[in-house]
Amino acid sequence: MKSNILNIKNLIQGFKLSCQAENKSPKTIEWYNSFLERFAQFLIIRGLPTDIADISTTHVRLFIRYLQTEAKVPNTAKPLSAATVQGYTRTIKTFFSWLMREDYITSNPMTKIPIPKGEHKIINTFTNEQVVKLLNICQISDGPGYRNLTIILLLLDSGLRVSELININVEDINLSQGYIIIRRGKGFRERVVPIGSLVQKSIWKYLNNYRPKPESCAYPALSPLIIFYLLPLNFLTRSLF
Repeated sequence: MKSNILNIKNLIQGFKLSCQAENKSPKTIEWYNSFLERFAQFLIIRGLPTDIADISTTHVRLFIRYLQTEAKVPNTAKPLSAATVQGYTRTIKTFFSWLMREDYITSNPMTKIPIPKGEHKIINTFTNEQVVKLLNICQISDGPGYRNLTIILLLLDSGLRVSELININVEDINLSQGYIIIRRGKGFRERVVPIGSLVQKSIWKYLNNYRPKPESCAYPALSPLIIFYLLPLNFLTRSLF
């Protein structure tokens, strides 16, 4: 193969196209691309090989060590977290596995490189007092207030991601059986999420008493589908959540 075809910068673009064809989420593709571009830039700056067949286990280890000891979070002086270094390593492993499948390389330099150990942090959850204060903030005497209360109860009960919640349609909710179908989960995987009786009651009350009527919405053709939306924008987004 010609040298420019095997250049890492060119192959990163091929990997990106492959991820798009596999319907990976835009966020995942952006994450992969950013990490791999930083790896390529490291090789260029350090005068290391950029032809994929010449990149060795040692070169990757040098990059990982650079991440652990020298690299900083963009626009800050903070070192990278252990979790971020793990993310880089997993991304590079995924990239080289793709190169093997596509026959761009005959041996994988990542085979002997384990994921670096990270810190095991305990994530603090809300206390009962904090949950009560959070719920008390909602003014449930009007539509937006009751919508906000229902959203908080649903998130606390189910552990849904915000990106999943804003894409729930009315037809995805089965109150009689107590579950919601998440059709656009992480990696576009569909799954069923159970919900408790309190959340079922809150959703039923919101749908029947507080959810704005379709004709009052900026986009009435969409309004019968999406459960939670804002007037006049019609639907919630992550930035307007």
